Amino acid sequence: MNSEQRPAAANFRGLIVWQKSHELVLGVYRLTAKFPREEMFGLTSQMRRSAVSVPANIAEGFVKRGISDKIRFYNISQGSLEELRYYLILANDLQYAETRDLMSKLEETSKLLKAYLNAIRSNRR
Repeated sequence: MNSEQRPAAANFRGLIVWQKSHELVLGVYRLTAKFPREEMFGLTSQMRRSAVSVPANIAEGFVKRGISDKIRFYNISQGSLEELRYYLILANDLQYAETRDLMSKLEETSKLLKAYLNAIRSNRR
């Protein structure tokens, strides 16, 4: 079944992009649990916050009725993904953790979110 034949999600948990972003959050929490204690209120907090923002805004955007509102929340998710991308680069450069696997998950989520946004925009026409 291709994406055009896929039935509409009944709730945000049915969205593949939400599922992948949730997996990304879980990975960020596992990764940051190993960070130095002095980063608890610094990089650890920032990474977790930006990661959680992605599926949270997808969930909130899902229930919005207006296309403009939906797009705004999904754009916020995109911004949070880019913020997280930087934090993953930083964590790797500081040698706190190897972030290649999470970066790959982030890329997958980013591509799915972009495709989802494009589909919403094309339905607007």
